[in-house]
Amino acid sequence: MRWVLVCCAVLSLALPARAENPTPYSGTRVIETDQPFDGFVSKLLSAIKANKMGIVAQACANCGAKSIGVTIPGNRVIMIFRPDFAVRMLKASEAAGIEAPLRLYVAERSDGGARLTYRLPSHVFAPYQVPALDEMARELDAIFARIVAAATG
Repeated sequence: MRWVLVCCAVLSLALPARAENPTPYSGTRVIETDQPFDGFVSKLLSAIKANKMGIVAQACANCGAKSIGVTIPGNRVIMIFRPDFAVRMLKASEAAGIEAPLRLYVAERSDGGARLTYRLPSHVFAPYQVPALDEMARELDAIFARIVAAATG
């Protein structure tokens, strides 16, 4: 019996590692673009502004890594929202406040192109089951679609 357990343990170590799920949440969109990372980020920022969304903050993992002497591929989280949506969101559900700002994640691929990942606002706010939030989220879905089309086009 002991031999069987040892064999099972050894065989389990020999199995290939399970790959991560790149889209663990419903409504996640992943867009691949051949645009260079820096150029795509610039285009995305312009598209966000052109669609009258506010850039609340940006997180830059490769910038932080560079500050400690480590080079990693380009990586940016761009957090966006707008005051009128914030007021509507909080009026509909104070608990939903944790969801704002909404995030766009840009990663540099090994070939230099950029990958954009984001969750549809309708999926972000759906768990609250508040009709006013659902209406607002559908409006945000349309804005996100315009931003993505402008940045990738």
